[in-house]
Amino acid sequence: MPLYTADALILRTYKLGEADRIVVFFTRDRGKKRGVAKGARRARSRFVGALEPLTEARVAYFEKERRELVGLNYAETVRSPMAHVTEDDALGYVGYFAELLDEWAQEADADERLYRLGTSMLGALAGGAPVEPLARYFEYWLLRLQGVYPEAKGTLSQQAAAFLAASRTVAPDRIGDVPVDRRTLRELEQLHRGLIAMHLEKTLKSDRVLRELRRHS
Repeated sequence: MPLYTADALILRTYKLGEADRIVVFFTRDRGKKRGVAKGARRARSRFVGALEPLTEARVAYFEKERRELVGLNYAETVRSPMAHVTEDDALGYVGYFAELLDEWAQEADADERLYRLGTSMLGALAGGAPVEPLARYFEYWLLRLQGVYPEAKGTLSQQAAAFLAASRTVAPDRIGDVPVDRRTLRELEQLHRGLIAMHLEKTLKSDRVLRELRRHS
């Protein structure tokens, strides 16, 4: 079995047996992978802290032909959102970004632009970018990269159109410099939510969590 090393974004994990985890991770050079991290749930596991959603990690894994799951050998944290995000709503957005990447990333299909979009979200969170404008920025670029963002010039408010125009020219860690009010963010949220649900044919679990957090804030 060949051993591969790669830069990766951790997208999600599932419990497996008494001590292991299944890890979904998105590599820069070979697309999305699913692997078993043996002993990952043990207190002294070598994976401790490296398998949180949206963590950028250096991973090594074994891949056997015709096997759906790879064997994750190690994961070393490069950057973690948990070092910069503590509020419940911000943590909810970390899960939201990771779930969207998971839904759009393709198995074993490299997508450099999508990978860079994901790492740029991590950098923006680390830089203290406001999470709601950042989420609208991320949704916009994700839908654009996938070629499913409509020409909506006639249906958007002037403020929403201005925010999207600015989003095409600023880096995500500077999105806080773009003036936008809560009403405009809600307008774009509704538009993007509808587009995402239409193309995925479902509502994201993390989106429901965010709405529930908002109701109780």
